[in-house]
Amino acid sequence: MKLPNQRWDIASPNPKKIELLAKEMQVSNLIIKIILNRGVDTSDLARIYLNPNEEILPPPLAEFPDLYKSINLLIIAIEKKHKIAICGDYDADGMTSTSLLLRALKYFGGDVYYKIPNRIKDGYGINKQIVEDFSKNGVKLILTVDNGITAYEPIKRAAELGLNVIITDHHDIPKRLPPADAILNPKLLPNESPYSGLAGVGVAYVLALTLSQTLNKTEGIIASLLELFTLGTIADLAPLTGVNRRWLKQGLKQLPNSQLPGIQALIKVSGISDEQKQLKSDDIGFKLGPRINAVGRIGEPKTAIELLTTDNLEVALEKALECEEINKIRKSLCERIEKEAIDLIENIPLDYQEKRVLIVIQHKWHHGVIGIVASRLVERYGVPVFIGTYEEDDINKIRGSARGIPEFDVFHALQYCDDLLDKFGGHKAAGGFNLKQKNLSFFEKKLSEFAHQYLQLHHIKPLIKIDSAINFKDIDNNLYETLDSLQPWGIGNAIPIFWTPNIIILKQKVIGDNHLKILLAQNDGQQIEAVAWRFGSYYPLPKQLDIAYKLSKNFWNGKNNIQLEIVGIRIPSSMNKEFQSTFEFNGKQYICSIKGNKLKIKNLQGKTLSIDKGKREGLLENGYEKIKTIDVTHQPYYTIVKMALHSLNL
Repeated sequence: MKLPNQRWDIASPNPKKIELLAKEMQVSNLIIKIILNRGVDTSDLARIYLNPNEEILPPPLAEFPDLYKSINLLIIAIEKKHKIAICGDYDADGMTSTSLLLRALKYFGGDVYYKIPNRIKDGYGINKQIVEDFSKNGVKLILTVDNGITAYEPIKRAAELGLNVIITDHHDIPKRLPPADAILNPKLLPNESPYSGLAGVGVAYVLALTLSQTLNKTEGIIASLLELFTLGTIADLAPLTGVNRRWLKQGLKQLPNSQLPGIQALIKVSGISDEQKQLKSDDIGFKLGPRINAVGRIGEPKTAIELLTTDNLEVALEKALECEEINKIRKSLCERIEKEAIDLIENIPLDYQEKRVLIVIQHKWHHGVIGIVASRLVERYGVPVFIGTYEEDDINKIRGSARGIPEFDVFHALQYCDDLLDKFGGHKAAGGFNLKQKNLSFFEKKLSEFAHQYLQLHHIKPLIKIDSAINFKDIDNNLYETLDSLQPWGIGNAIPIFWTPNIIILKQKVIGDNHLKILLAQNDGQQIEAVAWRFGSYYPLPKQLDIAYKLSKNFWNGKNNIQLEIVGIRIPSSMNKEFQSTFEFNGKQYICSIKGNKLKIKNLQGKTLSIDKGKREGLLENGYEKIKTIDVTHQPYYTIVKMALHSLNL
């Protein structure tokens, strides 16, 4: 029997604090437990969490030291009709940032155009060639969005050419800042600032919003800026705390009635139900965002930019359909590369547990989707993943993506290896890198060195963070609606995960693309339906399990029902007790035991045969020494196993 190899972290906040806060805030103990698990541990913080609009925000001009200078540079450029060039990025954050500033600056009368580097030819971020092309085209002011903080040489070149540069970025701060005229980056702010978690599109939103207020031109533009901010922030997996959470709650309510043709068209082609009064973060994270991201990964970013900046509904629908087709190709590429990567990992052991990091490099993988595959491998193996492929025009160069786990900082890991890398960037959870093939073995060794400083063997399992145990009888519309009011869910405000022990599986079947549809029951007879995405490889599940899950609503044929979305399963602790017995065969004594689904049979000479339930092969060991694999359907092992099971009353 195959089950996920997970580690469950079940939260246990102070019971007295739960009772005191629940009484003071007049909400249930369960809701207070969820709030405490998210680091909200005082009544003042709890009030702001429950009602984000009650927080008194400092004005952005008081928080960002270079914001005033940035506004002045933009106003001068607009008034003097100087050319303004936006250099964006090809992910959803970069493309929504670019679209947001294009809309805003054109609305304010700016002469503005944009450039997004080609993922394959140019790589990430602004470069010297882009700067020189801007200069030749008469640009006077460059705005970087979602990039630029590590681009020292390109920004230096811009200064040499007499160009002004405003960097808007949110990636980690390098040792040496570029010589820009102004830098807007939330990583330069104190951690306690409500603006510290902004994504690139959030910085662009602050800049555009402040500019509109300074120019007294807010009418007719603010709503569209908020919607683009909402789309980009959630798609980029930015932390949903501080101003992000406050603004997103408002933006998600606006989106279903968006006046932007591009967002209307995107909602239509993605199949989001017309019945939804407001969108949820999952609607963007799994439906709208991937269609934008796919364009930057394997298509032309201008498709997404045109989609989000057009005011023509027909053009918007045409571009949304293009995004849809590109996303289908992206999904197919991801599935193929993920399968190839898994085959590589499991058929050619890469010993990632010993190294504490998984490094997978292969020819002819698409640069644009390997980051998505890295995330899926992290979900599967629970280990930091560095995945790469060789450049199409130079097999001596590797381009890669990295994804981390909570205890591992990807950006610091790449910094640790910077002497081996041609280029790198990112943040704690994710990053990108380039290196020469000749440095690969040294890179692997150094990454493992770094990982051993922070990771123990028990960390190398997918982590399920659980808020509380609940019973099926507690799950109703009232609980669902209360939880829903705490939206949006995401990084920093994770969707609540619950668990219920000793459930019984009444029905199960594989559906769609490797998913499970399950009917569950507790011992008291309470039943509920569940779905387990990407759990098809564990079919059939044992009849009795502990399950970890989140709550969702299933919209179908005009009806909506609460269902469980299973994220974790394990054998109940009651089934992990070890049972022992003895028996005799051909005049020899044997000791047999069973724990969970593993049967062990030991003779008096110290040799042990271990067999997993349902398997035809067992492992013969002498102490810790593996001797050989045994086919237990052959004699005499078949009879020995049968007698052991009989001895254990199984």
